[in-house]
Amino acid sequence: MTMSRKATNLGLPLMNLVRFRGVPILDQLHLEEKLLRTSSDNWCIINDGTNSPAIVMGISGKPSELLDLGSVLQDHVPVIRRFTGGGTVIVDRGTIFVTLICNKDDVPGVQPYPRPIMSWSGLLYDEVFRGIGDFQLRENDYVFGIKKFGGNAQSIIKNRWIHHTSFLWDYEGKNMAYLKMPARAPKYRSTRDHTDFVCRMKEYLSRSEFIERTVKALETHFLIEPITLEGFNASNESAFIPSTRLLTKQELEDACESQLLTMGCTGQ
Repeated sequence: MTMSRKATNLGLPLMNLVRFRGVPILDQLHLEEKLLRTSSDNWCIINDGTNSPAIVMGISGKPSELLDLGSVLQDHVPVIRRFTGGGTVIVDRGTIFVTLICNKDDVPGVQPYPRPIMSWSGLLYDEVFRGIGDFQLRENDYVFGIKKFGGNAQSIIKNRWIHHTSFLWDYEGKNMAYLKMPARAPKYRSTRDHTDFVCRMKEYLSRSEFIERTVKALETHFLIEPITLEGFNASNESAFIPSTRLLTKQELEDACESQLLTMGCTGQ
């Protein structure tokens, strides 16, 4: 399938819409990276939850600085380093993922740089959350008031970019203990711990309502074409080796040793 042509309806660019439920986040990230680098189409990927909890770090994230590695090792929590920038999140069945992969020429007026893309996404989600809560884009986060419910990451290549978001529809409070306070936290966080910094989207709207509102907002910018991928290799059969990967136990143990002894990194 190619989408180099423009849709005749309203002159909108075409966008493939792929909807999943419970796909492992590592598989989703592999698919995203493949579509970004090997496809010439616009894509929206919506994954309603991931089956098993996992920690996902940005491409430059350091486990020793971002994670309570003793607990991570002890509880055998997978740690993934993704191909995009951004912060560290723990994801599970309560997380809804929305990914936008776009050709820069199909998003008029948006320069292919992080800040303009972030601003454009903020306007898009302002449509999604219109009339619901006090939605704002604060620094690089989506928030209701002063509480975060959506974290973002991006990658930009020559003629294309990806913007993906982990939305906290719900979360397990105990899982937040795996994450340390990052050294470079947004100013509006004001040293608040995770449980006081984030909120649950389920207090504002249902999962299905959020997803349908997101699709509707995208329809003001693109001609949406729902498709089904028969396996993650269906969209492109060429060989592709993703950079997103699962960190090994040895890597986590080595990082644990570099932490202060008082952190108690004794996971087995």
